[in-house]
Amino acid sequence: MKLLLILLAISYPVLVHAAVISGSERLIVVCIALLGTLLIAPGLREGRRFAWLAAPMIVIAIVLLARAHAGWLPLYAPPVLVNSFLAWLFGRTLRSGQIPLIERLARLMHDPAEQLDAAVPMYARRLTFAWTVLFCTMALLNLLLALCAVPSGILALLNVDPPVEVSLQTWSLFANVLNYLIAGGFFLAEYAYRQRRFPNQPYRNLFDFIRRATALSRRALSPRQP
Repeated sequence: MKLLLILLAISYPVLVHAAVISGSERLIVVCIALLGTLLIAPGLREGRRFAWLAAPMIVIAIVLLARAHAGWLPLYAPPVLVNSFLAWLFGRTLRSGQIPLIERLARLMHDPAEQLDAAVPMYARRLTFAWTVLFCTMALLNLLLALCAVPSGILALLNVDPPVEVSLQTWSLFANVLNYLIAGGFFLAEYAYRQRRFPNQPYRNLFDFIRRATALSRRALSPRQP
């Protein structure tokens, strides 16, 4: 189930962009259904009542949106909400008395008895701040593009003329393609710089780092600091 959800999540932005390029209303409905599935599938798997109650409501919402030709509205939400959530995950650890998220991950990756480089805490705080700013910026840009997209942007669907008009293709290119390229490019550039700045690392290569970071992510995100 976890692998299936990952595959569905990866295919979602591809399908949305395909729907924009093709202008297919049927594909839009498929994208909304896929989005709803991603939201409630974990709850359905665990047998949670709210997920089973939400399933028919999602079906009804899809039908109503399709009839109102407002199927685009739910598709504008994920790029804004996901980036906002990621900004919150990083930003909340920058508060006074908290250990920045990147420093938490660095400490978990090293042996508890190992002394971290004295420059790591400040570097980790600045990097955590940089990720927070990046995700905040992308969330804001996604929202602005969704508001100003024509002919099916949020303002247009509300019969309000946007101050600046952008095409749906422009919104989709940023929301479903460039978002991932920007975040991935930042990650790779930072990793390459980190390898030079701090050459003595507990992981062997990029893939080993991703594997370890994924395994430790739950502990790093825990309110209880390592």
